[in-house]
Amino acid sequence: MSKTFRLVLIKPSHYDDEGYVIRWWRGGLPSNSLACLYGIALDCHERQVLGADFTIDIAAIDETNCKVRIEDLARSIEAADAGMVMLVGVQSNQFPRSLDLARRFRKLGIQVAIGGFHVSGTLSMLPERDPGVQEIMDLGVSVFAGEAEGRLEGLLHDAISGQLRPLYNFIDDLPALEGQPLPIIPRQQIERVIGHTTSFDAGRGCPFQCSFCTIINVQGRLSRRRSADDIEAVIRANVAQGVHAFFLTDDNFARNKDWESLLDRIIELREREGWDLRFTIQVDTLCHKLPNFIEKCAKAGVRRCFIGLENINPDSLLGAKKRQNKITDYREMMLAWKRARIMTIGGYILGFPNDTPASIVHDIGIIKHELPIDMLEFFFLTPLPGSEDHKILYTKGVAMDADLNKYDLDHVTVGHAKMSKAEWERAYRLAWDTYYSWDHVETLMRRAAAAGNNVGKIGTYALYFMGYHPIEHVHPLEGGVLRLKSRHERRPHLPVEPVLLFYPRYLADTAAKALRWASLAIRLQRLARKVRKDPRRLDYMDQALTPLTNETDDLELYKTRSSQAFLEQRRHVEDAQRGKLAAH
Repeated sequence: MSKTFRLVLIKPSHYDDEGYVIRWWRGGLPSNSLACLYGIALDCHERQVLGADFTIDIAAIDETNCKVRIEDLARSIEAADAGMVMLVGVQSNQFPRSLDLARRFRKLGIQVAIGGFHVSGTLSMLPERDPGVQEIMDLGVSVFAGEAEGRLEGLLHDAISGQLRPLYNFIDDLPALEGQPLPIIPRQQIERVIGHTTSFDAGRGCPFQCSFCTIINVQGRLSRRRSADDIEAVIRANVAQGVHAFFLTDDNFARNKDWESLLDRIIELREREGWDLRFTIQVDTLCHKLPNFIEKCAKAGVRRCFIGLENINPDSLLGAKKRQNKITDYREMMLAWKRARIMTIGGYILGFPNDTPASIVHDIGIIKHELPIDMLEFFFLTPLPGSEDHKILYTKGVAMDADLNKYDLDHVTVGHAKMSKAEWERAYRLAWDTYYSWDHVETLMRRAAAAGNNVGKIGTYALYFMGYHPIEHVHPLEGGVLRLKSRHERRPHLPVEPVLLFYPRYLADTAAKALRWASLAIRLQRLARKVRKDPRRLDYMDQALTPLTNETDDLELYKTRSSQAFLEQRRHVEDAQRGKLAAH
């Protein structure tokens, strides 16, 4: 007689500033952790790892676009022969929500496990167990640290026998990725994401040592990679369910040692099968130095690339161990992406030790006038648990905000040497307002038109980055379409609002937001139309688009004291290298 193991995979969201779960009718970004766990669980089902008489019934829920109905899910597990809930890919800002979900499932007698960057990062970096992790373990929740490839099978066996261990720690035993189960999500889940975009990772690990990053302390610094055959298989599986848009979640695809063979295979698929495959990738500021990298990205269907710009101050970059970022490479790199007609989105961190509101606005002004990047997204410098920055502050006993819900890069969580909390928050708002001024948005559109790029896409992304903070009060990376709220999906220490207060306010807020979104979209459309109809649009030129020359004496980018010191050091290195060559 066939038996059923009910496995519920949940990627938790987190709470907004009013304490409500952030959930949308359509979410913004797909969860690769959820795709990986679903693929691994599906492989366990197909291999009948629990025995020929057991079927693994898998549910995948991304709480950013789907309500977690706790009682219904608990009943579905109780109706099966065995089952459990897994909270997957949990980041630090999602940990409080995960704790609340786990507490309610445990009260209903459901087995629960939790994994992700928070539990893995803190176990990897801290000398003693994080209090939050201990609290969730005290509820009887199993903590899974590390990666699940090759390990999920054992956990499922323990769950069937009701003998889940308190801790599964594989953080020092990272699996090879070639031939592993592939990340996959059912079509009905992908339909809840804007643009029907799914995700997969071609590799894990990053060779760099950025002190604010958690990736290297969880996924390691050695490059582990899937094969070209693996990538073809995951693309074919998604195309079979009508999905052609992918977010490649490698923290730095340019450091994947097999990037060329992977891109070649994707190019071959596009040409042979006629598929309109589209990709978003993440890269570093040195990627343009790899011969043919950007050109092959364009042929493979890359439409957008996220770049870890972080800052234009060499001292700040050095202090964060971002030694690979060289400001002298920035313009060359961005112009190369622009020639390939690929949109660039740079991450920029605010709150390095020498930052002030005035210096931040000054630096963003330089970027606007001298760097041909399309979009910038701003973040507070945050000591994320699992990073070297957090470990140092923790060891020194420096006060950090105790509310992990704020560790979303959109809130101040620690003191600053030169700015009060209010000044830092004001500088953050100024950064968004300064870069996304209407004058500069028009400049971005004119640069796109002159380069033969899509002006409308600039308008779409400007809508995205200009709208979410003032209208929805969330970071654009947490955005989606049509905010959904439930009275009862609120932090436990906050009251449940009365029906007659909650729903009228929610409906009024939703209508007001819709009007603001529509007004912003119409204004951007008119601006794009104005640029497209300009008969001289192809002749547009400014400092940022000016072809590369010996420019270090001309640009403001290179005139700060730290930039001059950096350039002087670079000249010494180049002179020494020339001397060695001459000696040979």
